[in-house]
Amino acid sequence: MDPNDVILATHASVDNLLHLSGLLERWEGPLSVSVFAATKEEAQLATVLAYALSSHCPEMRARVAMHLVCPSRYEAAVPDPREPGEFALLRSCQEVFDKLARVAQPGINYALGTNISYPNNLLRNLAREEANYALVIDVDMVPSEGLWRGLREMLDQSNHWDGTALVVPAFEIRRSRRMPMNKNELVQLYQVGEVRPFYYGLCTPCHAPTNYSRWVNLPEESLLRPAYVVPWRDPWEPFYVAGGKVPTFDERFRQYGFNRISQACELHMEALKFHPQKEAENQRNKILYRQFKQELKARYPSSPRRC
Repeated sequence: MDPNDVILATHASVDNLLHLSGLLERWEGPLSVSVFAATKEEAQLATVLAYALSSHCPEMRARVAMHLVCPSRYEAAVPDPREPGEFALLRSCQEVFDKLARVAQPGINYALGTNISYPNNLLRNLAREEANYALVIDVDMVPSEGLWRGLREMLDQSNHWDGTALVVPAFEIRRSRRMPMNKNELVQLYQVGEVRPFYYGLCTPCHAPTNYSRWVNLPEESLLRPAYVVPWRDPWEPFYVAGGKVPTFDERFRQYGFNRISQACELHMEALKFHPQKEAENQRNKILYRQFKQELKARYPSSPRRC
């Protein structure tokens, strides 16, 4: 795998895998999806569905890694392709998604109807495992057109992104509205109230540090690049791409609430530990540089030049 590639890492219950079709259209790079099956029946459906998708959807085979998570007491059996069944009669990728639409009950991630909590942070960790650069989002979110290409081009221009979190502003849009194709369309909808900051009203402080008004007023550019620096403050939980090793999501957090904030807070705290070490190295090399310059004077006593 290219070390500068960006993985779109996401998670879903079996019923919400319908959103995969939209993600495949908008994200041109690799995807990693953790699927949670809360019951034995869902685990069986997930394995059959994964087989059908890999058989009939070339884009799924080429770009998507699927990971099945289920309670340890349930056994997920990979289906035999010769087995008769509902999915065995399907002949195209569209037929697979149409069939899933008929059997799924979307929107039940946090209300599974069982005594099992939805393990969102475990699923996030599994989806982003071993990725150098990853954008971790929920499965019902839609990346902007060309985001993967823009991130790749930016990362290819420099190898100094480790330790930097590149925040991607997130918005909410009315269901009746067509998805904007570019920033200009998004801003037009933003100005008339058809688009608003993510979690606006539900948890406004969770994304307020992103500084949406500043971002909206930035001129649209052909190349993606960092626009401004924002210090983290509680309870900011941005969606971001970061290189190198970042803290895992704490898997004790399940169901709804505080699961992403906890990881963002640890990312902020962990970054602080590098500053004392960096300062010590800088001071040590500063002293060494002074000594080096004195040695140069002794080595070249007749030179009129200094550095």
